[in-house]
Amino acid sequence: MGENRLSGTAKNLGGKVEEAFGRATGDARTHTHGQMRQAEGSVQDLYGQAKDAAGEAINAVGKMPASFEDTIRHYIQNRPYTTAAIAFALGWLVGRSHRAF
Repeated sequence: MGENRLSGTAKNLGGKVEEAFGRATGDARTHTHGQMRQAEGSVQDLYGQAKDAAGEAINAVGKMPASFEDTIRHYIQNRPYTTAAIAFALGWLVGRSHRAF
């Protein structure tokens, strides 16, 4: 587990504690700040996961992949559930942004 993943997980947990404290005390600012820390931690953890996966893909091939398509194909074949989750999240984001217009 990489440094980004550990740090992201720590920020996420800290944000949850801060959010709960804000909710318990009725402090909206602390509550919101905790939610923002959770989001920041989640993003950092996802970045760490992607970085680790890219490193694993390169190590599995033993050299730089021949093409971007080969890298994507390898990732999809080795991590189908993660790929499905990413596709779902991207679809949800696109759907949400489409409604805004």
